[in-house]
Amino acid sequence: MARLFFALWPTAPARAALERLAADVALVSGGKAVAAGKIHLTLAFLGEVDEARREALRGVAAALRAQPFVLRLDRVGSFRRARVAWAGASEAPAQLLALQSSLEEALRAEGFDPEERAFHPHITLARKTRERVPSASIEAIEYACDALALVVSDMALGEYRTLESWPFGRDGGR
Repeated sequence: MARLFFALWPTAPARAALERLAADVALVSGGKAVAAGKIHLTLAFLGEVDEARREALRGVAAALRAQPFVLRLDRVGSFRRARVAWAGASEAPAQLLALQSSLEEALRAEGFDPEERAFHPHITLARKTRERVPSASIEAIEYACDALALVVSDMALGEYRTLESWPFGRDGGR
């Protein structure tokens, strides 16, 4: 069994900017900055999924229809209970919200049980924070979101690996 999730990866320039921001936020919060290779936006966390169910996940992803869109991260803040600091958008793109909603609906139809909590699009920048990061505006970091990734969280190696990716905007609008 593997811990899986669907995510959007930032472009290399955005990842570099987010890595710098993560270091700054970690200093302010007393937390640990997220490594550059782990910086992502989670659309649906699935938890432990056995190999036999992965084909259903591939089918869900392949059936989704989405066009590329730009994500504009212009705020920082923190989730006190989760002890994380984040970067987010003051206004989430409609395409992002529609993609996440469609994905969650399709996953439920296939018998998966994504997390119940409301979707708050964000990128985790620091974990194990000791101090709250007040919600504040930042210089915007923008990047094009153009593919959905199925990612495995390898706990033993402490890394994330993309198992498969589905580009947006081809095959009739996907």
